[in-house]
Amino acid sequence: MRCLLPLALASLAVHSSHAYAADAAAPWPTRPVTIVVTYPPGGGADLMARLIAPALGRELGQTVIVENRPGAGGQIGASYVAKAAPDGYTVMVDASSYAVNPSLYPRLPYDPAKAFRAVGVLARYPNVLVANPAFPAANVKDVLALARQKPGTVAFASSGNGSAQHLSGVLFEQRGGVDLLHVPYKGGGPAMTDVIAGQVPLFFANVASSLQHIKAGKLRPLAVTSHSRTSALPDVPTMQEAGVAGYEVYEWNAAFLPAATPEAVVTRLSGALQKVMASPEIRHRVAELGGEVATASPADAASFIDAQTRLWAKVIKDGNIKPE
Repeated sequence: MRCLLPLALASLAVHSSHAYAADAAAPWPTRPVTIVVTYPPGGGADLMARLIAPALGRELGQTVIVENRPGAGGQIGASYVAKAAPDGYTVMVDASSYAVNPSLYPRLPYDPAKAFRAVGVLARYPNVLVANPAFPAANVKDVLALARQKPGTVAFASSGNGSAQHLSGVLFEQRGGVDLLHVPYKGGGPAMTDVIAGQVPLFFANVASSLQHIKAGKLRPLAVTSHSRTSALPDVPTMQEAGVAGYEVYEWNAAFLPAATPEAVVTRLSGALQKVMASPEIRHRVAELGGEVATASPADAASFIDAQTRLWAKVIKDGNIKPE
């Protein structure tokens, strides 16, 4: 009996090794894929992940599960994915804060440049500078004129220090040569509520979340932050059209894999995502949210994200922005 146990263990080890080798050799994926969203349910990254998951599952021939791991501006979810096996079964959908965090937080629990491989930028969304209707500025030039008359007194709301809305405002200050008063809130909802109520006059709002209030006349749109006008607000000029040269800001969602993921898996996932994002249904839904589909390749995604990281590093440094 003594000699049977080692033989049994050896046999089990060989069987397990063969099973692992067979699974590794099989075309990816052979089991469900999990999309880790680094933000809470209901946010932009979560909406994107849940929008594409069913279609991506059909394209890959496997179930795609969405799992939220929010916290610390995306750091908790990113840390989890950075430590995940680089086998393609853990995909991260992150937001534009991915390009902000390296400069905003001096000590991240991971190195974005070494921990992840960009698979594709899925979609990007402009913000829109909105004003309370009672605010005397009818357009961006009026805002700039008021800000120059009374530096540090014209206020804009944001969802917190280092948020997309805050950074949009800081870039506006830097490109417009003005000094505004930043009023941070604990979330975009409270900020929007106070702008509608007239407590704070200005807000760089998400197009999707502000659209109903704009149509109801509760907010006045002054300019969108994209390079071109958005179909959701076709009559609203871009910030550059409104007189702020070199101003272009997007919030975006992108897919990432652990850096050591095999190239074949990256290529397969990238191709599947591009097909999903090119579908009329997805394009229509993204347009309804005020955005545009990007369908960037891994190389294009890496280039775009690198440019975004460099842009916000300079804005954060020049603005001396610190996390809350």
